[in-house]
Amino acid sequence: MAKTYKSFDAIYALVREIPPGQVASYGMVQSLIPGATARIVGYAMAATPKGEGIPWQRVINSQGKISARDGALRQQAKLEAEGIIFSKSGKVDWAKCRWQGPSEVWLDANEIEFMDFLEIQSRWPG
Repeated sequence: MAKTYKSFDAIYALVREIPPGQVASYGMVQSLIPGATARIVGYAMAATPKGEGIPWQRVINSQGKISARDGALRQQAKLEAEGIIFSKSGKVDWAKCRWQGPSEVWLDANEIEFMDFLEIQSRWPG
């Protein structure tokens, strides 16, 4: 179906596909990167190199919240600047801002058939 997971670079390439005003969960990202786990995606986001255009702030937890940690307020501010709205309980509305997935170019480059992608996407939150 797809190439095997090799490094954070595969995660970063996928996260670059998430446009402003949309969010993905750690699990959504890992579902498209063979060999990755949601925890590995979290480690990758924490280790994102500065100045490389990786929108780390667009990856949140599966509850639709920003995980409590250093930088959480900065992440929320960045997302709000992109138009993401959080409820009083700190959740996003997945129906309004959930990323729909990567481009066909990304899917082709990673040897993921569109029908396989749709099956993966059907398990995403929202």
